[in-house]
Amino acid sequence: MSAKKSNKSKIRNTLIVIIAIALAVFIAYFLLFMPLADMPSWIASVRDSFFKSSFWLDFENNFITDSRYTYIVKGLGVTFQVTFFAVLLGIVLGVIVALVRSSYDTLKEELKGGFGKAVLYFFYKLCGIYLTVIRGTPVVVQLMIIYFVIFASSNNKILVATLAFGINSGAYVAEIIRGGIMSVDKGQFEAGRSLGFGYVRTMAFIIIPQAFKTVLPALANEFIVLIKETSVSGYVGLQELTKGGDIIRSRTYSAFMPLIAVAIIYLVIVMFFSWLVSLLERRLKNSER
Repeated sequence: MSAKKSNKSKIRNTLIVIIAIALAVFIAYFLLFMPLADMPSWIASVRDSFFKSSFWLDFENNFITDSRYTYIVKGLGVTFQVTFFAVLLGIVLGVIVALVRSSYDTLKEELKGGFGKAVLYFFYKLCGIYLTVIRGTPVVVQLMIIYFVIFASSNNKILVATLAFGINSGAYVAEIIRGGIMSVDKGQFEAGRSLGFGYVRTMAFIIIPQAFKTVLPALANEFIVLIKETSVSGYVGLQELTKGGDIIRSRTYSAFMPLIAVAIIYLVIVMFFSWLVSLLERRLKNSER
């Protein structure tokens, strides 16, 4: 009961903060921008002082003049697009690599030799090389190799960025999922065998669902990390969020306003998804009781 009350109080406090921020934004908009027929003198004075301030002039120059805010909006859309598809690719690669490595660790004693063990061992080593190379080199270097070397003839920068970040994320997702699989009690394998399931069906219906429940918060955190990693996409000329702010800076020769705006947007996104992850973790803890 105390845990439920604590969760309700946290949700209530969060809603209060959101309502307070929304109310403050509405009041500021009303005072500064809402057209009024009979405008009180104090509101006119506030507006006059605000629109003559250096803050507003800098803001107008960076975001309103020539609709420069659209660089930020378009960049944000590209960031979410690359992140979403890279996460999907990373999960697919991660699951495959994790299954290969965990299967070899589990079955190497049972397989006496022969073609099956040789094939599994080959893919086990291949996955090990993949993990070593991807986790041992910077993601920006991988991005440039894929764009300037492997797909040098391609002009689809979103596809290239998706592949680069998906392949990079897959290496980390693989270790997260493999850790979840190996954390499942070995008695679960025996339970599956006693029900007449083979190894594949045991993994599919018993082991992997339990492992995913364990690693789901870690996967969500990997998604958050991936959002920030896409900020290096500008190295291949992709106009994502950070590149959008940099384009504005090159137009206005003012670095503070566009870079701070980009930083605030990233911060808000990360705080929002971190809040969702915390809710997910609490939900999983409550379901275990």
